[in-house]
Amino acid sequence: MSARRKARKRALDFLYEADIRGARALDLLNSRPAEELSQADYVKELLTGVEEHHIKIDELITTYAQGWDMDRMPAIDRNILRIALFEVLWLVDLDDQIAVSEAVEIATELSTDDSAKYINGVLGRIVILKPSFAL
Repeated sequence: MSARRKARKRALDFLYEADIRGARALDLLNSRPAEELSQADYVKELLTGVEEHHIKIDELITTYAQGWDMDRMPAIDRNILRIALFEVLWLVDLDDQIAVSEAVEIATELSTDDSAKYINGVLGRIVILKPSFAL
């Protein structure tokens, strides 16, 4: 498993926990001992980016996740989408298809087959429309 995939999964752990507990993911990260965290720099970059852009990210999920209300969407899927959207829209050194592929692989591993297909569809639409977004 690549170092970045490990970091994505660790960031997903923090986002999921924060979602369930009603806390900030960065606060949860900062409460853990440094030796407990692998790839802490990229985890922090992902969590910071998702937090900084959460309004736009959640707006895009709500708009393009047809048939799913944010509150009804499984927390794991919602947070996989948040990480991938941050990577697609704000990380210029990462190819969009890598971010999408990683999100789909993580969804396949941690959620359901239907979730992976759904996440792929949502992200695919956003990647196509990305040039038209004012960010």
